[in-house]
Amino acid sequence: MRWQPDAALNTLRLRARLLARVRDFFAERDVLEVETPLMCQATGTDPHLDALALELAPGDWRYLQTSPEFAMKRLLAAGSGPIYQLCKAFRRDESGQRHNPEFTMLEWYRPGFDDGQLIDEVAALMATCLPSSLPDAGEIARISYRDLFRQSLQIDPFSASDTELLACARRHTDVEGMSLSRDDTLNLLMALVIEPQLQEPVFVVEFPASQAALAQIIQDQHGSPVARRFELFVAGMELANGYLELTDSTEQARRFAADNHQRKAAGLPVRPVDARLLAALEHGLPLCAGVALGFDRLVMLAAGATHIREVLSFVADNA
Repeated sequence: MRWQPDAALNTLRLRARLLARVRDFFAERDVLEVETPLMCQATGTDPHLDALALELAPGDWRYLQTSPEFAMKRLLAAGSGPIYQLCKAFRRDESGQRHNPEFTMLEWYRPGFDDGQLIDEVAALMATCLPSSLPDAGEIARISYRDLFRQSLQIDPFSASDTELLACARRHTDVEGMSLSRDDTLNLLMALVIEPQLQEPVFVVEFPASQAALAQIIQDQHGSPVARRFELFVAGMELANGYLELTDSTEQARRFAADNHQRKAAGLPVRPVDARLLAALEHGLPLCAGVALGFDRLVMLAAGATHIREVLSFVADNA
């Protein structure tokens, strides 16, 4: 029986140095490290994420969190000020080259920041942790979601019809026989076609409003509704996902309901809505920006690893 660790000990030492570097980064900026429960009575409703559930006692269910976001926002509403967390997160049916069902997430929130200011701070963290991955100028490029699709696939993801998007997906991927929504098609094109091309570090901004998740929505220069959301890609891999956070409890409740409607239509279990988060938003979440960064992927980049098992002590099938 295999008992040895998956990662080499030198890689685990590198991982420990990066953990210390991250903590030093936030200590210098007076951002408070917090811990929140990983096991909660509710979880996210996103149809694309599946939480692991466990039964503490007959009929008493809890969810292992896919992200510490909801609990951290409750701290923000209580007046915590800027906070960050390094913690485990869990997602069902996520195993592969860059995925493990149990993984480490770095998440932080900055009251008073907008998404542009947070992008600058993410870039500063990258300069601290991965200086060799940055361009010579030290600055990371930014590109809108619309311009990225135009440059990569010669199609406008906002104005193209569903039929045109599906035809584009058929030209570039194997989607025959698949039933895809508009966002499913866009996500497929992004993941399989565009993302591998993003080798140099780049922030993608202004996502479609339908992909806002927990971000605020504005109109762009073309008059299209766009999400104040950004993602950082490095070496063909998504590394971070951030928002100018939604603070409206009514709109958040509407989005939870819309998510559960999609889940039901797709034959997925409907998730209980996090009433405590909605109460915190009703009390008042300060205007803030937040971001989640895959720490294991950060270590992969620092170590030059090609598989997540190279940076984890023990992966799921060896735990």
